[in-house]
Amino acid sequence: MTFNPNNYLGITNKPDQKLICMMGLNVLEDEGLALEVGTHLKKITDDLGLPYIFKASFDKANRSSIKSYRGPGIDEGLKILETVKSKLGVKIITDLHEPAQAERVAEIADIVQIPAFLARQTDLVIATAEAAQKHKRLIHIKKGQFIAPWDCKNMVNKVVEAIGENIVMLCERGSSFGYNNLVVDMLAIKEMQKLDCPVTIDATHAVQLPGADPRTGGASTGGRREGVPMIAKAAVAAGADGIFLEFHPDPDKAKCDGPSCLALDDAEALVKTLVKVKEAVAA
Repeated sequence: MTFNPNNYLGITNKPDQKLICMMGLNVLEDEGLALEVGTHLKKITDDLGLPYIFKASFDKANRSSIKSYRGPGIDEGLKILETVKSKLGVKIITDLHEPAQAERVAEIADIVQIPAFLARQTDLVIATAEAAQKHKRLIHIKKGQFIAPWDCKNMVNKVVEAIGENIVMLCERGSSFGYNNLVVDMLAIKEMQKLDCPVTIDATHAVQLPGADPRTGGASTGGRREGVPMIAKAAVAAGADGIFLEFHPDPDKAKCDGPSCLALDDAEALVKTLVKVKEAVAA
């Protein structure tokens, strides 16, 4: 079914769509940091005339260890996201993990995200679809590391069958490749776009080394930070409609997925490069 952006974001899957920028923190740490990062990234995208959606999680439920930092939780987390949204005048994307969270999240988040590990959870997909439609939101589904790109049709079909319209954006974030590694198949982007959905690249999580952080003896996820710009540029060159990137003023001190996170000071140069890549491909 044709993508129907029944929302006020103006996001489409048309060739003239400007690069969609979903950028922010991996997980909320405190309100001050969220406002600092959001302010910095909004200025970059405003200067370039790009649509910006602030990204941060209120809970990282799929941690390697029970001791890992998960975030402030849904109550405090949604308050912080609502503050960022109102103070900065930005749109919000955040993820959820349980069907019961769908209504509360959709009240605040302009794009509701279903994590890769939960992409096939039918009850979660249906609850998210119903809440998103009610509040005129979009759904961002990350392709599971275990799902072939053409099999994303099943995830999209669940939404369409539940609410009668396609409001799904899909996200490529790498596929499991042996143990503790992910690879990104750039051909997947066009395959997923055949489902008439906008497709983004999560270049941050695509460089993860699941369960392979030497700092914790495998009790957390490692990463190859230097690979993020390469994957982002390659994906935009392959036709991705948007980017999904995580930044931190001091990535080594980030409370979650620091090895895959980019320094906030590097954001401007990277986004400018990605815009040039998209323009070159369009030309």
